[in-house]
Amino acid sequence: MRGRKFKLGVFVFAISILLAFTVPADRYFDIAKSLDIFATLVKEVNANYVDEVDPKKLIDTGINGMLEQLDPYTDYIPKENLEAFSIQTTGEYAGIGALVGLINHKTVITNPYIGFPAFRAGIRVGDELISVDGKNVQGQPTNESSALLKGVPQTEVEVEIKRFGETENLKFKLVRQKIKISNVTYQGLMDDHLGYIKLDEFTPGAGREVADAVTKLKSQGANKLILDLRDNPGGSLYEAVNIVNIFIPKGKEVVSTRGKSPDSNKTYSTLNNPVDLEIPLVVLTSGRSASASEIVAGSLQDYDRALLVGQRTFGKGLVQTTRQLAFEAQLKITTAKYYIPSGRCIQALDYAHRHSDGSVTKFPDSLKREFKTKVGRNVYDGAGLDPDVEVEAETIAAPTIELISDGLIFDYASKYCGEHKPAPESMKSFKLTDSEYEQFVAWVKNQKFNYTTELENKVETIIALAKNEKSFDQLQPLLKELKNGILISHHNDFSQYKTEISEALEQEIAFHYYLFQGQIDVGINKDLELTAAKKLLIDQVRFKQLLSPE
Repeated sequence: MRGRKFKLGVFVFAISILLAFTVPADRYFDIAKSLDIFATLVKEVNANYVDEVDPKKLIDTGINGMLEQLDPYTDYIPKENLEAFSIQTTGEYAGIGALVGLINHKTVITNPYIGFPAFRAGIRVGDELISVDGKNVQGQPTNESSALLKGVPQTEVEVEIKRFGETENLKFKLVRQKIKISNVTYQGLMDDHLGYIKLDEFTPGAGREVADAVTKLKSQGANKLILDLRDNPGGSLYEAVNIVNIFIPKGKEVVSTRGKSPDSNKTYSTLNNPVDLEIPLVVLTSGRSASASEIVAGSLQDYDRALLVGQRTFGKGLVQTTRQLAFEAQLKITTAKYYIPSGRCIQALDYAHRHSDGSVTKFPDSLKREFKTKVGRNVYDGAGLDPDVEVEAETIAAPTIELISDGLIFDYASKYCGEHKPAPESMKSFKLTDSEYEQFVAWVKNQKFNYTTELENKVETIIALAKNEKSFDQLQPLLKELKNGILISHHNDFSQYKTEISEALEQEIAFHYYLFQGQIDVGINKDLELTAAKKLLIDQVRFKQLLSPE
């Protein structure tokens, strides 16, 4: 106990000495006092609390609570979490190359990456993981299963899986290798001259992958191009600059960062010769396109090099850097805001001015400032990027959401693929028949599928409140009629939302068969944003008008 107290005291003393040289004098006393209070508090709790406490867990909770007052992107990363953080930022790890998930209490393969050991061995989406090197992993947390699958490159691992349509479990001996997850998940021609690239990540190599895709599509005859950044949460700022560089000349500013520290004030410009300066380009965006995605989309919009189609982007204009801490821990901290070439910052939430309840609101449209693109088009800051052509986001009905979140769509896709062999040669014309859809509905009902909508919850709340009213007897028939109406609506869900549910199931089946290639092929002609982008690129008169100042 004395040793622990002595080390904690030395730590606080060292921090105090450091602060004396780095913090203005008027703030030093408050910081040193608070650190001293925190240190003595931890010692007292550890020594005197009635039950045993875990000091590390206690301090980690305190650290995380402190960082929650800043923004969601500033994180403490203890040593034990560094591997997961490294995989997230680099897209690299050593293993069998398969994503594992827990669906309906089953540990299943949700994505075997193309070209890696699991995929080459024939492991498929939907395969249930039974054991790894003889250790049962059925229903275990995915982090435990994933940890067993990872290891030193060139080491062997044996996995046992259960597959729909097979009477016996299957065993595979795989050799682990270094895995690098692709950033470009799809590239292809929508027709003879329209190229399409889906970019899902910004890990190292993203710029090279997009450049290679552009070059390949052009060699296949593409003279128009769609870059899909929908739902892409961002990543490496350097890769964002590299991707912009594919379409604009060398030496052009892409993004600048401004923060408290002089080291945070930097300008990032294109360093290489572009791949193409002329090909008509559309960038697809959504409300979940963020960070590096917004740098790419915003810079191309500011240089009038591309038109944005879709929805307003998320609005993350904050830059994070990683700082080394003691004992191999790290701090991912927001150090700056980024600004795209027109001078606008697109950060949507003002974390520096929280409400009394801790909530944060978006900058109101009334406070948005006007900026100009290179040719003089009006663009605005403060709330993400506004698309040049807005396409209303598709809404998904409650029953469809529940079927997906409950894993029933996934499970039935596994069942369907197990019963329908071989896979279709192409998913572009794949469609469930009415009979197949009815088989799915019957199967779902046998799973005792049930869900409660937000409307139902509110009606129950109203009924509970109404019981306290003197007029409840008069209201009761009306409330009962409303409740019965909702129940009747539930009975009609599978017919009312047949098209939507069918399309969700078709996409999952296509993914089971051919991964992202199949999923995009089956839905490409039903995609509203893709259809709008294609229409815009075909109508070059309108395309050029939208790229001209008003």
